Amino acid sequence: MAPDRRPTLRDVARTAGVSVTTVSVVLNGRREGVRVPEATRHRVQQVAEDLGYRPNILARSLRTQETRTIGFISDEVTTTPFAVSMLAAAQDEAARRGYLLFVVNLGANAPLAIQEQAIDGLTQQQVGHFIYGCMYHRVVDPPLGLPADAVFLNCEASSGRHRSIVPDDRQGAYEVVTELIAVGHRRIAFLDDHRHPPASGLRFDGFRAALDEHGLDYEPALHVETTPFVRGGLVLSDLIDLPAEDRPTAVFCYNDRIAMGAYRAARTRGLRVPDDLSIVGFDDQEYIASELDPPLTTVRLPHREMGRLAIQLLLDEPDASDEPTATEGVVIRIPGELVRRESVAKPHDVAERTNSSSS
Repeated sequence: MAPDRRPTLRDVARTAGVSVTTVSVVLNGRREGVRVPEATRHRVQQVAEDLGYRPNILARSLRTQETRTIGFISDEVTTTPFAVSMLAAAQDEAARRGYLLFVVNLGANAPLAIQEQAIDGLTQQQVGHFIYGCMYHRVVDPPLGLPADAVFLNCEASSGRHRSIVPDDRQGAYEVVTELIAVGHRRIAFLDDHRHPPASGLRFDGFRAALDEHGLDYEPALHVETTPFVRGGLVLSDLIDLPAEDRPTAVFCYNDRIAMGAYRAARTRGLRVPDDLSIVGFDDQEYIASELDPPLTTVRLPHREMGRLAIQLLLDEPDASDEPTATEGVVIRIPGELVRRESVAKPHDVAERTNSSSS
């Protein structure tokens, strides 16, 4: 094969030692009654990757009258580093299955009329499938013209039979607060988002569940609502100024940006993280969580897993989900990952008891 020539199905078939029909079944999703053993399927896929084979989507669409395209309607996913990995994973999965992803970024709070215009424009270009993605977990009204099989990504449809994929915020909060309890913390503050998005209520539920399971009382005075930005974490100063018996020894922050502000508040009051005060966050936001001093223990949002699953559900892949929740009109919650770093330590009283008992 000439080095400047695009590899073809025939090239893949010859290298893999199989027929062109077998390659077409494996790479193009054509069945035609042909069953391909798993080992052969894997070999064909590996050869295609090694050769750099890419399907000619335009030629295929002319033959099948299907464009094999997916419209990705988003608010700000493409313009922020926060959730862009969802889009990257969706693009990779779509390409692997021979689909193109057309992305339309409408900006925050785009009027429904603008959203409907974008959907209509893509439909006129024979785009066959749709994903509606958001930068953060929220409830949205489905625009007119969005097909019933569209998948909502990182957001929930307020009505209709649409499937929605969101992070499991409750479970993530439960795990990170349990991490604080496990090292001995009993007075744990929660710096919450005053806007009350869906994730706020779910993370609060997880916070309460961890306290309840370990026999700890919920203290309303340690639950403070604030703005979900760095300056929001500065309210921690008020909690630090409480009498010693009332102040928290650890803080769970609604997101990593609030945690950054909490670090500043602690240092302003002469406290060291985690020696004097443990702090945890949520999101594992790039350029924040791992770069704080000390690096922040937090929950990594499952953006890549969510983006990949959206494509799988959209194309009705049988292995998209083993759970019965992967049906129309149901919210599918994907667990995040607890990322342990260096912002958590035993509280002073527990550390002192441990040291004295070991001496």
